Amino acid sequence: MSIFSEVPQAPPVAVFKLTADFREDSHPQKVNLGVGAYRTDECQPWVLPVVKKVERLIVEDSSLNHEYLPILGLPEFRSASSKVALGDDSPAIKENRVGAVQALGGTGALRIGGEFLRRWYNGTNNTATPIYVSAPTWENHNAVFADAGFKDIRPYHYWDGAKKGLDISGLLDDLEKAPEASVFVLHACAHNPTGTDPTQDEWKQIAEVMKRRNLFVFFDSAYQGFASGSLDKDAWAIRYFVSEGFELFVAQSFSKNFGLYNERVGNLTVVAKDNENLTRILSQMEKIVRTTWSNPPSQGARIVSKTLNCPELFAEWKGNVKTMADRVLLMRDQLKAKLQALGTPGTWDHITQQIGMFSFTGLNPKQVEYMIKEKHVYLMASGRINMCGLTSKNIDYVAQSIHDTVTSVHLGIEAFGLWKRVPVALGRRGHTHFSPTDLILT
Repeated sequence: MSIFSEVPQAPPVAVFKLTADFREDSHPQKVNLGVGAYRTDECQPWVLPVVKKVERLIVEDSSLNHEYLPILGLPEFRSASSKVALGDDSPAIKENRVGAVQALGGTGALRIGGEFLRRWYNGTNNTATPIYVSAPTWENHNAVFADAGFKDIRPYHYWDGAKKGLDISGLLDDLEKAPEASVFVLHACAHNPTGTDPTQDEWKQIAEVMKRRNLFVFFDSAYQGFASGSLDKDAWAIRYFVSEGFELFVAQSFSKNFGLYNERVGNLTVVAKDNENLTRILSQMEKIVRTTWSNPPSQGARIVSKTLNCPELFAEWKGNVKTMADRVLLMRDQLKAKLQALGTPGTWDHITQQIGMFSFTGLNPKQVEYMIKEKHVYLMASGRINMCGLTSKNIDYVAQSIHDTVTSVHLGIEAFGLWKRVPVALGRRGHTHFSPTDLILT
């Protein structure tokens, strides 16, 4: 008998299972709106032109070799990444109180930051310190911080399903009620999975409460530039918090905005009170990295570094990023317009009010199940779709599929045997006056 015979089978990672199911589907009109990666209008991965150019420069650079990088990573990559997040004119950078750790993607940056906070935030071994993540949030947040050693991971109000937008009052209330010195993980822009961000005035309200209540800010910035097309606009919240005097962490990912998904290029920017504090913080992070991955890989970091540190390449990259962002915005406009033209019940303004790669459609799990099984349109059970999966060739089919799903009273009733669970009033309301979330099938 194997010594591993008692190891339980872990459930599959939902988004990768969805992709596997999609690949096995032979339906000619199948559509994958699940995986979080950019696709062209031909539904193909896109290698950014500037990335191709920089890769050629690296190949032709005879001075490069495969020696170990410093434990904290490529210095010119780390400094340039922090400047992208905080701005060239950041007072914190000028005051020499900003440092960084090259990480294995945004996930690695979150993990290293989480590990440090668990060990050293307000003392040592802070397993009981509450860390708050939004409800809902990126599915990996809870697991990353749990594996970093946090025992008290709590949700904070974020999504208001009734108005399909931000629950700012609930969020502020949770900030007020959280124990002092709690850690809050905030999405810098393009909130995953809802695509709903606070306005600048709402960010100011959030910052005021967090500053007054001495709460620690840990930004997750996975979509800078990709959300609005503007690096500065997407980093506004981070820069505002820094201007308000916060010490904070920023986990940066270059997977989306550089298309470097498999290079795992991330950065953890640290904004400290002063240089003396920063030096000690980085010394401890170096110890954590040494026992985690020892040294980071160089290829992806060199691609990002060369791009960010060359004015001409930097300008070209910003153009590439805007190309991606503009396509997503176009798909949002077209999906909303097509649903409205079909007379799909409910309001669909949230499609264009949201921002970034993802959209929270308002479809519930049973409707999602119907979309997958009957329409062969693959999306997450939460109703989240990747707008990049929409193209000029499939958007009509997707819109019609959503329309059919929402307007069919038989959906979830005859199909799923739930007649008795649907209120009688629903049948009298007809098909034209209720929103997608009115069909809550349990």
